Amino acid sequence: MNPAPGTASPYPLIAAPPTPFSADGSLRLSVVEAQAARLVEDGVNGVFVGGTTGECASLTRDERVHLAERWAEVLQGTPLRLIVHVGSNCLADARHLAAHAARIGAHGIAAVAPSYFKPADVGLLVDCCADIASAAPETPFHYYEIPGLTGIHLASDRFLAQALERIPTLAGLKFSNTDLTLLQRCSAVAPGRLEILFGTDELLLAALGYGATGAVGSTYNVATPLYRRMLAAAASGGTAAARAEQLHSVRLVDALGRRGFLPSLKALMTFQGIDMGPVRLPLRTLDPVATADLHRELEILGALSWTR
Repeated sequence: MNPAPGTASPYPLIAAPPTPFSADGSLRLSVVEAQAARLVEDGVNGVFVGGTTGECASLTRDERVHLAERWAEVLQGTPLRLIVHVGSNCLADARHLAAHAARIGAHGIAAVAPSYFKPADVGLLVDCCADIASAAPETPFHYYEIPGLTGIHLASDRFLAQALERIPTLAGLKFSNTDLTLLQRCSAVAPGRLEILFGTDELLLAALGYGATGAVGSTYNVATPLYRRMLAAAASGGTAAARAEQLHSVRLVDALGRRGFLPSLKALMTFQGIDMGPVRLPLRTLDPVATADLHRELEILGALSWTR
């Protein structure tokens, strides 16, 4: 893997790619090359592999290893940055995945906290993340905050303040949280030192004003041109145009979420020419009726044109 690439964009967009499966639910890693080519074409700045959108909780440790390896292979020679999600309820597995990500040349790693047995306070959360990060002592580490799925509601600004003293490789935070007041507090912990990657696509425009320094999102797989237009409009003072593009994002996320976000995202990618296959249980793959209904709604919205 090449050294971490720079970017001309002041607000980098990092796609969180779904994991492609065959009809029987097995990994279909041959599709990753097409995923990567689309992301390079669309001008994203990186990929966040094996996270929530990648159905990490439904993958075995070995599958996560193979997935990270395939992405590292196909990103060789591209400008895309590779961040590998390594979080797990089992810290030994998380350390194994972190060490592996470092060996394959990932530009960074990220981890959710264990969430079955939850850390009771910020100090224990820092302990968990320090343990994971220690397995990749030269690889930048991001804590992945996503309380809607982990059920962990510890103040991430206090986490960052304490982790700065404990985790030498701390690079920042993946903030998948709608609490913009907390986002602002996080951005104030070490301005210019930590990367605050915002993870709620439909609130991206608002996050610009609260200190986020970049974004990681699922819909950057299917609608990066929309967000680029939004960011360009915002940068040039075109508030109304930026809001119009963000409203497109809101409506897209609503349409996908109504039928199950991840299976609908995979269906949309298939509409766009990259067959992602099904999702794994306990998620439900869209049946033909729901798939046709989604396609019809996206056509009515105009999303099949303005996402590209």
